Amino acid sequence: MIPVSLTDVTIPDKLYFRIGEVSQLTRTKAFVLRFWETEFPSLRPVKGKSGHRLYRRKDVELIFQIRRLLYEKGFTIEGARRHLAGEGKSRVEQRSMFQSSVDGAQLQAIRQELQTILTLLSRKC
Repeated sequence: MIPVSLTDVTIPDKLYFRIGEVSQLTRTKAFVLRFWETEFPSLRPVKGKSGHRLYRRKDVELIFQIRRLLYEKGFTIEGARRHLAGEGKSRVEQRSMFQSSVDGAQLQAIRQELQTILTLLSRKC
């Protein structure tokens, strides 16, 4: 399979694209595009009066992104969905977000202070 990316293809300057055009542009089968619509909430082409799918430019760009994540980066569908939703941060990034700059001694002092406050509050009730 020849990799295709957004930088390799020029998307025509049109408002809407039919599924056949998108299939040719992205080198993705039409049934795969229809399946991706069920799996990726952000991929929602409009339907014309005749019921045909009409993809906007942002939909075509999103298809290129999905294709790259699945075929080139090796993501699962769930992983690609999370990545596109902004939850695709690595575990290291997630851990570093929650790591505190407070050291163990400071944490112990805070814990003791909270215990003192809890004791005081429980006496007044």
